[in-house]
Amino acid sequence: MSKNKKFAIRVTEKRAGWTAEITRQVTSRKTVVSKREAGFETEELAQAWAENELLGFVKNQAERNERKGQQRVERQERQELETAKRKAAALRARAEAALEADDEEE
Repeated sequence: MSKNKKFAIRVTEKRAGWTAEITRQVTSRKTVVSKREAGFETEELAQAWAENELLGFVKNQAERNERKGQQRVERQERQELETAKRKAAALRARAEAALEADDEEE
């Protein structure tokens, strides 16, 4: 079974058989069912299905986190480059203004 805090497995017995649910912890008080499958003949089948699906959920989350992390790094690099360009332009403008002031004094 997975040690993930965000997702969990819930297996319950219903009239038509066993139901497996993958739940997601939204907040400390709120839990949402992310995926549900009903009609399993045994609890073991429901548990096996849920564990298999949970592996997929965790894998997708890890891939998404990696993509988002890479996008965040690229965005920060672009912001740093833009900030450096703005600072260089401001310094250039000040230097030109200082040169013009010196030329007017002469």
